[in-house]
Order: sequence, then structure tokens, then C-alpha cells
Amino acid sequence: MLKYALKRIVTGLLSIFMVATLTFFLMNLVPGGPFVAEKSISAEAQAALAAKYGLDKPLLQRYVTYMTDLLKGDMGVSLKQRGRTVSDIIFTKFPVSASLAAVAVVISLLIGIPLGCLAAYNRGKIPDNIILVLATCGIAIPSFISSVLLLYSFGMYLPDLFGLDHPILPTVGLSTAANYIMPVTALSIYPTAYITRLMRSSLLDVMGQDYIRTAKAKGLPTSKTIFKHALRNALLPVVTYVGPMLAGLMTGSFVVEKIFTIPGLGKEFVSSITNRDYTMIMGTTIVLATLVITANVIVDILYKIIDPRIKLK
Repeated sequence: MLKYALKRIVTGLLSIFMVATLTFFLMNLVPGGPFVAEKSISAEAQAALAAKYGLDKPLLQRYVTYMTDLLKGDMGVSLKQRGRTVSDIIFTKFPVSASLAAVAVVISLLIGIPLGCLAAYNRGKIPDNIILVLATCGIAIPSFISSVLLLYSFGMYLPDLFGLDHPILPTVGLSTAANYIMPVTALSIYPTAYITRLMRSSLLDVMGQDYIRTAKAKGLPTSKTIFKHALRNALLPVVTYVGPMLAGLMTGSFVVEKIFTIPGLGKEFVSSITNRDYTMIMGTTIVLATLVITANVIVDILYKIIDPRIKLK
């Protein structure tokens, strides 16, 4: 187990290095620069700013300097939010996005797994058909569409319908628990629907295994057979999906944060791209890549805990 974990960690570090390298060079291949849009300053001032931040140096030299500083934990300073370091901006905004994604993950698992089990238990019956229809609709609706629908419904339509002079649910920020309801719902719809279908198909596959048929032959009730013996093995595909789901929720929350005016990392990531804030783009990309890779390493190790029969090599 330890050898496998160390191997996965080394592979993850190599992946982060490759992501950082590709992002750095691709970002600098795009025409323009972070100070070109500032039309209020002269070309001489733009050149002075480029020299101040080292953007006038050869590309390879800048790459070596950046990677060396990164190994020391220095992500540099923001080219647009002058006077603030990239690390300070990221680690100030990251907890907001992380809390949003974490709540969405928990909600998706708590709803998706039981619905999948219920659909498998009632295979071919009315509950199964209803759940499959809802899950299919949930997969087909992107988070930004559901965000707009929720915002319109609870922020405008329903208040007007009931003659209220205020939204039913808060539409801006994350200042209270109620503020989480709409953005978390928008983020959770797709993963909940996907987990439901994944859990259903996985559980039905496990139910066809020999040891489950043996349990049934011994007279065990179907509900006990499913939830005590089959569920643990059926969870493996869901655990596999948790890593990519977390990554998808983190990146998908960027659009949701923009719609609901949430002061998270998504706002900084989007603005850094539009403003050509090179250091901010690099910092957010590396942090998100690290998060995704860490989640996948944890998922791989959890395989062994969930199913001891799996051999890690």
C-alpha cells in the first residue's frame, strides 16, 4: 500500500509539473499582454511595467525563474491587483469555492446513492421509470441553465406571483445558510443525476453475481441482500467518480459564482483570463490541478479500503 501510494504521489507531482509547463507556454503564445488593454498609459509606461514584472525577458528565462520560485512556494504578484500576491488572493477566495463544492458533493452523494438503490430495487417498476426520467433530465441540464432558472423562479417569478416585495431565497453572495440553497442546487443537479444512474447500473450488475444469487437461495430478503451484501461492491464506480466530480464542481462553480455574485475563486479565475493576468492564471491553474490530482490519488487508495480483494500495483 505504501509503495503504491508513493508511486501515485510521484506521478501526481509529475502531472502538476506538466500542467504548469503547458499552461505557461500556451498562455504566452497568445498575442497581446497584460498591459496592452490599459489604453490610458503610454507605450513607454507599458514597457516600464513589463520590465518591472520581468515580462521583457526571454520566454525560457521567465519559465525557469517562475518554476524556481514556485518550488519555493512563491507564485509571484498579481499583474492587475497590484500590491497583492497570487497566494494571498487564491487562499483568500479558495475557501468560498471549496465550501460551495463540498456541500454540493455531500448533497449529490446523499441523494444520488439512495435514489440509485431505490431504482435498482424497483427495476422496471414505476419508481424506477420516474427516477430514470428525472436523472436523464438532470444530466441534460447544464449548471448555468439551472442557475438562471432558479434565479428567475425564486428571485422574480414566485415573489411576483405571491405579491412579495423580496426574493424567496437570497440571490447574491454566501452570507447565510439560505444563500447556499440555489447555487448548491444548481451545482448538484448533474452529479446527483449521474450518480443515480451509475449506482443503479452498478448495483444491478452486482446483483447478477454468483454470491448474490447464493444469498438469495439461502432465503435472505432482497432488501437485506442489496443493502448489506451488494451495496459495498456497487459503490466502487461511484467512488471512482468522486474525484472527477469534485474537479467538475470546482470548475463548474466558476460560472455559478458569476451568476450568483459569489466572491469565490471563480471570479478571480475568469477575470485573470480576460485581463491577461499571467501570474494569477498560473496560480489558479496549478491549485486546481493539484486539487484534482490529490482527489484522484485519494480515490485510488480508497479502492483498497472499500474492496480488500483489489491488488494495488
